[in-house]
Amino acid sequence: MNKKTSLVLASLTAALVAVGCATGPSVAELNALTDQIVKASFRDENGVKVERITATDETNKACSEADVAGKPLDEKTAKALEAANFKTIKWPSDGQFIGDWREGERIAQSGRGLTWTDDAKTVNGGNCYNCHQMDKKEISYGTIGPSLYNYGKLRGVSNPSDPASKPIVEYTWGKIWNSKAYNACSNMPRAGHMGILNETQVRHIVGLLLDPKSPVNQ
Repeated sequence: MNKKTSLVLASLTAALVAVGCATGPSVAELNALTDQIVKASFRDENGVKVERITATDETNKACSEADVAGKPLDEKTAKALEAANFKTIKWPSDGQFIGDWREGERIAQSGRGLTWTDDAKTVNGGNCYNCHQMDKKEISYGTIGPSLYNYGKLRGVSNPSDPASKPIVEYTWGKIWNSKAYNACSNMPRAGHMGILNETQVRHIVGLLLDPKSPVNQ
């Protein structure tokens, strides 16, 4: 641990001790100290920047403060943030929402990209199985998010090209692109909005979820 980090940690410890006093530090002060610790402890490497951890926007800030306070966002704030995030969704430039589910499966299985051990040229994966069940044959998956097994089938999508399926197809694209457009404090990464996945990759993930031939819907 370097001297700078030690000093910042000492400051944070003193602040936390003071929490028990009548004049404890504010949420803003604790956030500022935490930010100092992160900046002192991490470094830019292999194309991954420290600002990816420290940078925040109004949505993350509001959700973090609500979490610290131990209560959900008020409905008015949540709806305003969702509306703002919805405006950031970039719909497919060629109008094609459905890609190759086989490519989508490869992307969903990959957790590479955007880590300090990845080369800057590493193609990002979606790491979808880290949070979701998607294929009944998959024995290793996370449960932070809901199961997506039979995602399209349960929603009645037998033909993604059918106009009747349009609402589900668009929702699925939007949810992957920017999850916070539908749930302001969603734990799901804003894959498209944050540049984790590009348009083509999002298209393939949508195919994985909605194509009747995909293992997701078997």
